Formats: sequence, C-alpha cells, structure tokens
Amino acid sequence: MLKIAVLVSGGGTNLQALIDAQSSGKIKDGEISLVVSSSEKAYALERAAKAGIPSEVLRRKAFATQREYDGALLSLLERYHIELVVLAGFLTIISENVVSRFPNRIMNVHPSLIPSFCGEGYYGLRVHEEALKRGVKVTGATVHFVNEICDGGPIILQKAVEVQLGDTPQTLQRRVMEQAEWELLPRAVSLFCENRLTVENGRVTIREESF
Repeated sequence: MLKIAVLVSGGGTNLQALIDAQSSGKIKDGEISLVVSSSEKAYALERAAKAGIPSEVLRRKAFATQREYDGALLSLLERYHIELVVLAGFLTIISENVVSRFPNRIMNVHPSLIPSFCGEGYYGLRVHEEALKRGVKVTGATVHFVNEICDGGPIILQKAVEVQLGDTPQTLQRRVMEQAEWELLPRAVSLFCENRLTVENGRVTIREESF
C-alpha cells in the first residue's frame, strides 16, 4: 500500500472525501498515513483524529526561512515514508525544493477548469467570484500534478460543472465541490496508487484498468 500524506489548512472537506473513499474501498493500493495542517485550529485535524489518521501541525510562521520550513516538511514526509502528497486546500507555498523531491508525486485539486481562473492569487472563493464576474456558463474542477509553476503542472482529471442562474460564489463553490472535487480527487489518488498514470512531455496518460 502506497503511503499518502494529505496537506490541509481549513475545514478539510476534500480530506473527508478522501477518507470516505478509502473507507468504501474506492482508493486502491494506497492509504492515508499522515495529515499535515498549516494551522492548529483547522477542523481537518478533527476529521483525521476521527478516522484514526496521524496528524502533525507545521506552521510556516514558526520557521525563519522557507528553506527551514521545507526541511521540516521533507523530514516529516520522510519519517512517515510518504510516497504521494495531496494538497487539499493547503494555503502554504510549496517551494521548488519540495517539488523537486517529489516529481509528479504531489497532487493538487483546483476549483476551476484550468487554464481558466488559476495561477497566483486564485484560491478559495476568489476563483468562483471571478467565474461569476466573467459570466461563464460552465466551470468545474481540475486535479493536476504540482510543478514549479502555480497551477501549471500536468492535468490528471477535469470535470465540468454548470453555472446556474442566481449563483453566488458560495453556492457555486459548494456545487463544484460536491459534483467535481469530491469525485475527482479520490479517483486521481487511486489511479496514482494503482500505477495507472504516466507523465510524458507534460501530459498525463491514464492506463486502462486490467482485468
């Protein structure tokens, strides 16, 4: 079983989707072995505790430099023998030092159809605010590998979600989570753990399931 670390900052709804998928057998050949939170107040820590998953708090402000923080994070991941890192609403910068140690082994879920409404500064409700401001009829979510470019790594899975008349950023955010994020992220994690993802020339190929 591949060991998975999930990095969180807040409520942990995507973490819960992963925990539920693991409990129901939808994540094959992998298990969540560690939850890392950027805040000791994150409700995600309670979700981890209820599921019996070890958790650690690593606050960026506790370290004088990015390099020191990177070293602490890498040491933590090494201690738990982590093979896949999943960013699930993690608001702390993941630097090149960490990315280079986990090439195509760090996964992120973004609440839009990349390349729309992504990049530096696009996170949380702002993504949905901009989508509504632009008047798009369809939005969605993307799961991608993380590289040195913000939201620029190879795309693994995407799913479209309809924008409805009268949507607010909050209602749209909820629909994108329910209809796309909570489905795509466990699926992408399972595909990785099953060794069914190949990255070549910046593109991800998904190998068909063998029977």
